[in-house]
Amino acid sequence: MRVVLGWDIGGANIKLTVIRCRGDAILDVKVFTEYFPIWKRGREKLPYKLKSMVERVGSARPDLVAITMTAELSDIYFSKREGVTHVIDSVEEAMPTLDLRFLDVHGRLLTPDEARKRPLEVAAANWYASGWLASKLSDTCLLVDTGSTSTSIVPVVEGKVAAKGLNDLEKLMVGELVYTGALRTNVAAIVSHVPVRGVSTPVSSEFFAQSGDIHLLLGHITAEDYTVDTPDGRGVSMVEAAARVARVVCADLDLLSMEEVKTIASYVYEAQLGQILEALERLTNNLKVDLRTSPAYVAGVGGEFIAGKALKMFGFRDVKPLSWFIGSEAAKTVPSYALALMAAEFLEGRELRNWRLS
Repeated sequence: MRVVLGWDIGGANIKLTVIRCRGDAILDVKVFTEYFPIWKRGREKLPYKLKSMVERVGSARPDLVAITMTAELSDIYFSKREGVTHVIDSVEEAMPTLDLRFLDVHGRLLTPDEARKRPLEVAAANWYASGWLASKLSDTCLLVDTGSTSTSIVPVVEGKVAAKGLNDLEKLMVGELVYTGALRTNVAAIVSHVPVRGVSTPVSSEFFAQSGDIHLLLGHITAEDYTVDTPDGRGVSMVEAAARVARVVCADLDLLSMEEVKTIASYVYEAQLGQILEALERLTNNLKVDLRTSPAYVAGVGGEFIAGKALKMFGFRDVKPLSWFIGSEAAKTVPSYALALMAAEFLEGRELRNWRLS
């Protein structure tokens, strides 16, 4: 039996997938996600967090550990180079005796020394793993992964990941990255005005409410799905979420009714869909290939109610949740799962035959 780990080390969440396989058959898949806002917890604690998650894997020694990261974008680091180097150092400290490989934007699995020499090619390469997974489902398709913080849009054309952007800046420019997510996006980053009693009302630029409050109020997520810190440090009840949204227009629940707050939430949701639509238009123009007649796969905590809804509004007819093929837990952590699968196939030298559910 072989054991492979796939890590997606983000600035807010750390995701780990464990695949156990024998020959070309998967025996078991386990997924772990832990909220770890590195700018709050401290960069020096990252190795200990990684080590504690490894201990949950069990006694079996992993044969290969594959890592991708987005934590380097955190402003706890002065530069991406500094962030990538620290993450590599932290992984080595947490798993000093294991075979470590870091994914780059070309789909290569690099040794730690190779990764240190190419920090900008290792930074934020997690989208490649997601696109690689999508290419195993359809030769030409689109994958849209809406997580807690951002949305990654990965085109696949003729069996190859066809992304134009190779870093976050380029991806923002060509429509392959949208900084809007299902939980952590500041409402003031989605809208500048909201309707209040028929009046288009400016919003405060303070961090009073976030997208998790919007989607909780609209029934898109449950309190259990709201896994990140709230802006005011309070709980995730409907009333507490409504109070945060009311505060966006400098009000409270004495000034606004629950119905009025939900009207604001609906408007913010539509605006968030508009952000995805704008990116899809930008991507289509830059790619010069219209993928609307091809399958689209959605994933992440906001996969169905944000990504899926926007894709259908844009004209995609064949939109499927990735969870149909890899299960609901793996679909919430696509880069981690995809990277573990990639590493397992790298180790075995062949495709694993039972990786998909249907």
